[in-house]
Amino acid sequence: MPELYVYVITALLPITALVVVWQKNPYNALVLRGVLGAVSTLVYAVLGSADVALTEALMGTMLAVSLYAVAMRSSLVVRVGVLTDDEDSVAEMRSRLSGVLQPYHLLVEVNSYSDFESLQGAMNNREVHAVHIDNTIHTRVPRLHDILQKQSAINLKFWDLGEVKP
Repeated sequence: MPELYVYVITALLPITALVVVWQKNPYNALVLRGVLGAVSTLVYAVLGSADVALTEALMGTMLAVSLYAVAMRSSLVVRVGVLTDDEDSVAEMRSRLSGVLQPYHLLVEVNSYSDFESLQGAMNNREVHAVHIDNTIHTRVPRLHDILQKQSAINLKFWDLGEVKP
């Protein structure tokens, strides 16, 4: 019959899994996913299954957490297209956007384009999520539009190809 500590360690698995699900910050959830893998590795090791414990430690914890970190880092970026001759207001726009998007754990990446046609093409080809034209942010992503719409300090329009002119 297993000792009491085995039951305590095993009880940590569903508790950790629930805490992972309740996390709002994806980076905290990622760390807790690593803790969940470590706890399950410990359970397998205590129960005498060293091969499964080693596999869980290597694949389920280290590799999965590493891949999730890379995927999250690349997916939590909002790309904003700007014209290169509009550099004066880019720093201010980036600062305001970063402040608005910080509670959602989103980073702002600014991509510069030489002319309006290439900027328009980048938006239509989905290379950028939004464009900054004449102190107004035009976005094609409904969720991003909803987030930015809550801020009265940001001039915002939903991307309409016929409405935007150089």
